[in-house]
Amino acid sequence: MQGKVVLVTGGARRVGATTGRKLHGQGANLVIHYHASEQEALSLQAELNQARPGSVALAQADLLDIPRLPYLIDEAVMHFGKLDALVNNASSFFPTPLGEVTEAMWEDLIGSNLKAPLFLSQAAAPHLKKQHGCIVNIVDIHSEWPLKRYVVYNAAKGGLASLTRSLALELAPEVRVNGISPGPILWPEAGEWMDETSRQHIINRTLLKRMGEPDDIARTVAFLIADAPYITGQIIAVDGGRSVNL
Repeated sequence: MQGKVVLVTGGARRVGATTGRKLHGQGANLVIHYHASEQEALSLQAELNQARPGSVALAQADLLDIPRLPYLIDEAVMHFGKLDALVNNASSFFPTPLGEVTEAMWEDLIGSNLKAPLFLSQAAAPHLKKQHGCIVNIVDIHSEWPLKRYVVYNAAKGGLASLTRSLALELAPEVRVNGISPGPILWPEAGEWMDETSRQHIINRTLLKRMGEPDDIARTVAFLIADAPYITGQIIAVDGGRSVNL
């Protein structure tokens, strides 16, 4: 990881921030993308640059603004001179019960979870090829086992899973592309989407009988970037065994 340049989308908070800290701790230089979380991004940048001055840059963008995305990649390359890895972590998540789905919901969920990763990957591909780099997409176990009332989100993550394999085929042999499918790691912040009984039911269905930690995802991202030179086109479930006990 030493000296690698990694762009993490949605990297200012939650799993994205934990991933950034992990990669930075192993020697990577970071470009942290954020949309509205400016204060969190500035705080994380200050924290990590204190440990290693000049090692973290910030890039603001609305990922639904597709024409902006190539410039996001360009900013990363201009700042550090290269790009070794792209982590497509940013995601929208909210319910879309059938009968209530709107085009705006579709644009938001498909845009952040599928469309943006495609266009970011397309823009990053020439730079990643030069470095024999990689892409890591954060998928979801619900890409294969749908979550009730989340029709559009499920479809978006299903598309991202397919995109992961397709990009691996398109970008080989220079660029590896893999995905990670988290299980119960952090509960979403979007309101009271699930009561405590339902949450406990999900935890009980994991084989390990507990929630995971953001660091479980971060360590898997680090592994795929730095220690998996012969792995591509794969999606690793990091879910405590939830996906085999649905």
